[in-house]
Amino acid sequence: MILSLGMQGKKDYQEKLFTDFRLSDRVREDNFYRRLKGGADMDFLYRLTKGFYGSSGQKSIDPVVFFKLCLVGYLENIASDRKLVGHCGMRLDILYFLGYGIQP
Repeated sequence: MILSLGMQGKKDYQEKLFTDFRLSDRVREDNFYRRLKGGADMDFLYRLTKGFYGSSGQKSIDPVVFFKLCLVGYLENIASDRKLVGHCGMRLDILYFLGYGIQP
């Protein structure tokens, strides 16, 4: 018995070496995290937290990013750090809010 597929198409995924992708183009203007990013200047955290950082060793996570991660965890009701990082990595709007891109 021979099955005919007719005009059925099949999409084959193929990695691209170069891509033209802008994260800001993929997050809608009315998105909550986009609006929060535009309306909440958190640079004051650098001044407030400066005294808690040493002058030697490895660089720490950016205090603004850390605060934003905590805020996302609260807003999304995620208590686990691992789940929070995994969740943020899958959401383009949250990556945009944190100031990260899609490239590692």
